[in-house]
Amino acid sequence: MLDPGLDPVLAKTSRSFAISLRVLPRATRRAVALAYLFARAADTIADTEILPAFERRRLLQALGALVRTAPPDKGELATRDKVLAEIRAALSGPAEVEEERALLEGLPRAFEVWDEEPALERALTERVLATIVSGMDKDLERFPSNGTVRALETREELFDYCYRVAGCVGEFWTALHRARIPSLQRWNEHVMLERARRFGRALQLTNVLRDVPRDVAHGRCYLPRTELGCAPEELRDPRAFEKARPLFRDLVFQADRDAREGWRYACSIPVREPGLRLATALPLLLAHPTLGLLLRGNPLDPRQKRKVTRRRVLGLAGAAALALPSDAALLRLFKRTARDSGFSP
Repeated sequence: MLDPGLDPVLAKTSRSFAISLRVLPRATRRAVALAYLFARAADTIADTEILPAFERRRLLQALGALVRTAPPDKGELATRDKVLAEIRAALSGPAEVEEERALLEGLPRAFEVWDEEPALERALTERVLATIVSGMDKDLERFPSNGTVRALETREELFDYCYRVAGCVGEFWTALHRARIPSLQRWNEHVMLERARRFGRALQLTNVLRDVPRDVAHGRCYLPRTELGCAPEELRDPRAFEKARPLFRDLVFQADRDAREGWRYACSIPVREPGLRLATALPLLLAHPTLGLLLRGNPLDPRQKRKVTRRRVLGLAGAAALALPSDAALLRLFKRTARDSGFSP
């Protein structure tokens, strides 16, 4: 699909995303896969607990500096090999998981494949990874690992975070496919980029709301302190949900509104591009069932269900495949999924 040395890495690092890659147009599949691998490598560095924050920030910047539009010369290749070896050594240890080991060991080959990419793909990847790394760097700066829970201050900071780790990916996806798929070149670039940013924000807000207990356990609270209704550290106790409920509900419905912009995005992809329509529609179809679980339950209680079942995922994938040939049918599926999850159709 991508490269004999990288296909197993993709399969191990993201089983669901590897499925989406298989249905993407051949013209864009490799660039999307490589950008994903670089972003996952950055995420692995940012999330490791075996290095202090300042060292993670240094390695993040070093990785980001390797992803540049201009092809590397001999000296830069030697530097790249040294940086990748340093990252691999720094993240090795008894707590290392198999997926991360495979990813880090596959990075040298990923860069070799990336060296063969055209200038457009390289430029778009450089831009999106720089934005993602800037978001991770901000996180490492604002959330010290000292046992306290620190929150973002405002909703604007939350939305900025969502843009840096997800909205910018929508921009990358849009610019790449618009450039390489002839049937998309009539898209209104301004409109589609805005929808792409809203699409990405919908998915990231869903992740933020779902993962509050896990994030708080690591000292991170992405919910705005000025609207929270309680001290960030109180979120460790599920009973604090009564205080935070208004903010949770408001952000759930913000994610709902953003997802509806994603519907418009998906339905703007021509019917003759079924793979791209399917890869775009699937994450949107999973957003509302997840948001519904959060709306009906207590998202602070780690015992409560917060993920869609595999059976539900497969059912939605099958329904999406049947709806792809018709904009009206696809929109009906989006609306039905939202309604079944507790939102207006």
